[in-house]
Amino acid sequence: MESQPIIEKIKKLLALANSGNEHEAALAASHAQRLLSEHNLAMTDIESFNKPDKADRVETSVSKKLPKWLRHLSSGISAAFDCQAIHHPATGKMTFIGVGADVQIAVYTFTYLNSTVRRLCGGYMKLNTDPNTPGRHRELIRQSYCLGAVSTIVLKLKEQKVQTPVTKGAMVLVKEGLIRQAMNEIGKIRIMHNRRSYINSEAYAKGQSDGREVGVNHAINGKRRKQTIAH
Repeated sequence: MESQPIIEKIKKLLALANSGNEHEAALAASHAQRLLSEHNLAMTDIESFNKPDKADRVETSVSKKLPKWLRHLSSGISAAFDCQAIHHPATGKMTFIGVGADVQIAVYTFTYLNSTVRRLCGGYMKLNTDPNTPGRHRELIRQSYCLGAVSTIVLKLKEQKVQTPVTKGAMVLVKEGLIRQAMNEIGKIRIMHNRRSYINSEAYAKGQSDGREVGVNHAINGKRRKQTIAH
């Protein structure tokens, strides 16, 4: 494309327009606007340049029977990063479907938060149960704690997305279409409906409290730093 070098230049100028240096930002924005006008380009041309043509799939290992709290976590992360997650009970795998870096960051975040919630829960169980606690009651406490932790973690992810959306403008519909197409290629997907379950209120409340201390930014920024180093 003849306009490719110009579009690349405009994209770099627009990135500079977000600089903390007010003079530099204003100068870059002004230069970008001049180039748009000179070459008869609109912002939609810039946004659609290098538009993705397919969604990516990334698989990660989970359990064949997915606990309710882990379903909530995968759903919350998918929503936060404009992805979809599909669990395969027969293989104990979960497939995240998304476009570009979205899906990589979603899987990294899922792995990090899954591990973090399990570690926190292990510490809670060690302090609040003993070997004589009946197995069924232990499991109720475990699931209640994890559900509580995930409830506040997912809320933090939602708040973060409102502040810094993953996808903007016309690209929202483009990504949704590509993800839908990838899901159709997988075939028939069974939708799981969550049943009401009993919880231990004390364990749930402690999980909520501990979940508020989990840094979701650490997971996301850690992945972005790794991607930067890789390039």
